[in-house]
Amino acid sequence: MARRRGIGMASVFYGTGYGNGFPDVSSAIVELHPSGKATVRTGAVDCGQGSSTVFAIIAAEVLGLQVSDITVTTGDTDNTPDTGTTAATRQTYNTGNAVRLAALDALRPLLDLVKPKLAVNTVDGLVVRGGAIEVRGWPGRKVTLAEAIAVAQAEGLTTMGQATFTAHTTALDPENGQGAPYWPYAFATHMAEVEVDTLTGMVEVLRVVAAHDVGRAINRAGVEGQIEGGVAQGLGYALLEEVQLDSGRIQNPNLAGYLVPTAMDMAVVESIIVEHPEPSGPFGAKGIGEPAILPVAPAILNAIFDAVGVRITDLPATPEKILQAIKLQEDRGIVK
Repeated sequence: MARRRGIGMASVFYGTGYGNGFPDVSSAIVELHPSGKATVRTGAVDCGQGSSTVFAIIAAEVLGLQVSDITVTTGDTDNTPDTGTTAATRQTYNTGNAVRLAALDALRPLLDLVKPKLAVNTVDGLVVRGGAIEVRGWPGRKVTLAEAIAVAQAEGLTTMGQATFTAHTTALDPENGQGAPYWPYAFATHMAEVEVDTLTGMVEVLRVVAAHDVGRAINRAGVEGQIEGGVAQGLGYALLEEVQLDSGRIQNPNLAGYLVPTAMDMAVVESIIVEHPEPSGPFGAKGIGEPAILPVAPAILNAIFDAVGVRITDLPATPEKILQAIKLQEDRGIVK
C-alpha cells in the first residue's frame, strides 16, 4: 500500500515567564471615568495574540462593567507603565495580574465612599456588577458606578488605580540544582494523525487533537486561536521550514524557497481546553502562547514512525529524508 496512516502523541510541560530568578515584573494603570467607563494602560504590546482583549475582560470582571466599557491603551511610552516583553507566554499571567490589582486599587476608594450611604459596616458587604455597587444579597440597594465616581472626583479622591505584579521564581542552586526556576507551568498533550505516501515521501497531517491546561480560559475563542496558530507553526517546523546555508550565507531568504504552511497544508484541529485554575493567576489563568507549538513536531514525527516505521531525527521531515529512511530500512530487510 503506497499510503499509510499513523497516529503519534507528545506531551510537554513548559515554564512560562522569564524564569530562574530573573526580575519578571509587570505594571498597569486603571482609570475610572465619570461616564462609568474605564481605561486600562499597560506597556504590553498585543502582537495578535489577543492580550488587549484579555486585559479588558479582566478589568471588566473586577469593575462590574461590560467589556465594551473598557478602553485598553498599550505600548505608549509616554502614558503606559513597563510590563516587560511580549514573550515567554507571560502577558496573560503577569500583566493580567497587574491589571486585576490595578482595577481593585481604583475601586477601593469608591467602596469606602459609598459604604455609609448603603448602610453596610464593611466593604465585604458590597459587590460590583452591572455597572453599580450594590449590597450583597440586596441588589435593590445600590449606587451606580458613574454616580460613585462623580462624588469621588467632587471630593478630590483619585479614581485611578496602579499596581505592579512580580512573578515568583528563584534561580537554581548551582550546587544541588534546587530552586523554583519557573512559575506557573503549562501542560499539554497533542495527538496527530498523518498519512505518508511511501512512493513520494510526502506527509499529510490529517488531524491534530490538542489538549492544553490553561488554568482558566479568560477568552475561550482567543485560546482556541492560539492553539490553532501553534499547530500551524509546529507543522511548518516539523515538515517544511528549513534555513539553507552555504558558507554562512542564507540560500533561501524569501518565501519562494523558505516554505511555510498554507491553508492547504493545515490539519483539522480539535482543541481541548482543560481548566484547572492556577491560584496565583488572574481568575486562575495562565499562558498558552508558546506551549501550543511545542508538542506538534514530536507528535507528527511519532505518527510518521507509526505509519512507516522510520524515525526522523533531523527536522524538517522532508520527503527526501523519509524516502531515504524507508530505503535504508528496506536495505536492512526491515519492512513496516
